[in-house]
Amino acid sequence: MSGNDRPMSGSGDGGGASQARFVHGFVRGLVQGVGFRAFTQRTGTALGLSGWVRNLWDGRVEFEASGPADRIDEFLARLRQGPRFAEVEAVEVTADQPAAASPPTGFQVRF
Repeated sequence: MSGNDRPMSGSGDGGGASQARFVHGFVRGLVQGVGFRAFTQRTGTALGLSGWVRNLWDGRVEFEASGPADRIDEFLARLRQGPRFAEVEAVEVTADQPAAASPPTGFQVRF
């Protein structure tokens, strides 16, 4: 319904040769004022992903991320948990497609 649990084929344990993926989406819940953007940036960086995160006026957090499919799966799983004081209601993925051949590098917080 919200795009939270997109079925995946395979477990992503293919030995590092997983297909590059791009995702865009939104996180709903108590996700502003609780360190969610910094958490997302640290998570993306730790997983070696490229992308960005920002707060929206309506209380949601918007994100984009590119990288190996198995790491994108892990990224989305961690967003669903969120940082300590967050209360994530839903992670809605609005785009999920093969990544560009040379995605930009780094993960940043946008304002």
